[in-house]
Amino acid sequence: MNLFSVMILSLVEGVTEFLPISSTGHMIVVSSFLKMVQGENLKAFEVIIQLAAILAIVVIYRDKISFKKLSLWLKVLVAFVPVGLIGFLFAHFIKSLFLIPVVATMFIIGGVAFIVLEYFYSRRPAPKVKVMDQISYWQALKVGLWQVLALVPGTSRSGATIFGGMVSGLSRQTAVEFSFLTALPVMLAAAGFDFLKHYQSFSSHYFSLLLFSFVLTFIVAFVTVRLFLRYVKKYNLTPFGWYRILFGIFLLIWFLTK
Repeated sequence: MNLFSVMILSLVEGVTEFLPISSTGHMIVVSSFLKMVQGENLKAFEVIIQLAAILAIVVIYRDKISFKKLSLWLKVLVAFVPVGLIGFLFAHFIKSLFLIPVVATMFIIGGVAFIVLEYFYSRRPAPKVKVMDQISYWQALKVGLWQVLALVPGTSRSGATIFGGMVSGLSRQTAVEFSFLTALPVMLAAAGFDFLKHYQSFSSHYFSLLLFSFVLTFIVAFVTVRLFLRYVKKYNLTPFGWYRILFGIFLLIWFLTK
């Protein structure tokens, strides 16, 4: 790993982690182009940048971190239970799905789903749930069930939860914000598990690179989330659907020709 590759991967993680476009697919492509070996050092690096992305959400929603918002966080935990349980029980099978054809296919399917969703979403009555405090436990569970789909690489965790929120009666902005919060337990669990497996790779030799990647990912994720929140106040998610389709096609062509 060198400074250039660390910078590129940090930028990619910061931009894609919370947008409905799957950070996994982008990281696979970028890592391949950079010719990075899937070793212990890269795994340690991925833990660091995930923690930085988590911190960005914590800072942005710091006003939600209080006992006054206990009900909201209980709903976040309800949304976490399905993906946590399924992810634990079928971890080995899920790892076997990390194949470029699978990732590309899920990119395309997810893109079509968002285009169809937005087409019908704009033609139905305005959703009643316009702030996160109005989300019911049943709606939180439905979002959590949709989140299970994100275990298939290329689906996008944020994409699945935003989609699930919108079809469950949440406004687009509320679905996006709840998606950000539901990311916290999922990403903390994943990062914590990977840290326990690869903690020996956090050597002092790479400390400066890891620190740089953490700061850069945090800044990029923070700015991306802020801009995305502004975007969904005025516009729909159809452009992200088309982007997913085009990127999925690119992945398939790249896989077939490399």
